[in-house]
Amino acid sequence: MLSTNKLAVLAFATFVALQAPAYADDAVIAKVGTLEIHQSELDLAVANLDPQLAQLPDDQKKVAALSAAIDVKLLAADAATEKLDQTDEFKKRMQYLSDRELHNAYFKKHVVDIVTPDEVKARYDKEVAALPKQEEVHARHILVKTEDEAKDIIKQLDAGKDFAELAKEKSTDPNKSEGGDLGYFSRGRMVKEFEDAAFALEKGTYSKTPVKTDFGFHVIKVEDKRDAPPPPFEQVQDQVRQLVMRDKYLELLNKAKASAKIEIVDETLRKGYDQANKQPEPSSEPVAPAPKQ
Repeated sequence: MLSTNKLAVLAFATFVALQAPAYADDAVIAKVGTLEIHQSELDLAVANLDPQLAQLPDDQKKVAALSAAIDVKLLAADAATEKLDQTDEFKKRMQYLSDRELHNAYFKKHVVDIVTPDEVKARYDKEVAALPKQEEVHARHILVKTEDEAKDIIKQLDAGKDFAELAKEKSTDPNKSEGGDLGYFSRGRMVKEFEDAAFALEKGTYSKTPVKTDFGFHVIKVEDKRDAPPPPFEQVQDQVRQLVMRDKYLELLNKAKASAKIEIVDETLRKGYDQANKQPEPSSEPVAPAPKQ
């Protein structure tokens, strides 16, 4: 069952998808008989192209949109001649479309246009502060086929051999040229046996017994341990801005609902709507951790 907030978020997503591109020069770009097609109409046609056509290069996309706009003008003129715009069905649809566009215009004025960079940065800081700590290790490994080979490598390490050099010489892993360097990783990124052994080691130490996995036998060295860093602001600022806008949108809806009496005649729909209202969603969604390096 969808909650009220989820329903609102779906409406919010619809608004974002329906935004038309801004234009400064509304010049006439084509004529169909005595009818004119303006740049604003072409922009709307481009924004509402079929998803397959929307993947075309920009020049082809504009041609497809212009063709669609011309087709619309031609048949719309014929429809008006037949007075199809005077039918009850048409008038009801136009009222719905008008309401939707007014909804979008109100949203743009009271949410989109007033979100500030400072608000987005403050929300980012709040989300980052709420992120749970997640340990990462920076490890190297040497992968060999047999346990005896791994034990021999451990003896050489005990004797003072350099781990990275031994990895270049002995490892069968493709990253041997990098000294077996795996970079930083968190739990859940490696097979369990390898992960358990790596996270159990102290910084600067290597495994004293071979670690067996389906890939073979590993000797692991932990170079460093740290808490996973948050994603850079520049990387997630668009996502965070969406969160800020969504919450402002929910505030608008809650205020509007508080001042209006909502009556749903259909019993099934009323129960569904009431149930959705009893399941509020949290007002925030955690920002994803930064990709591992």
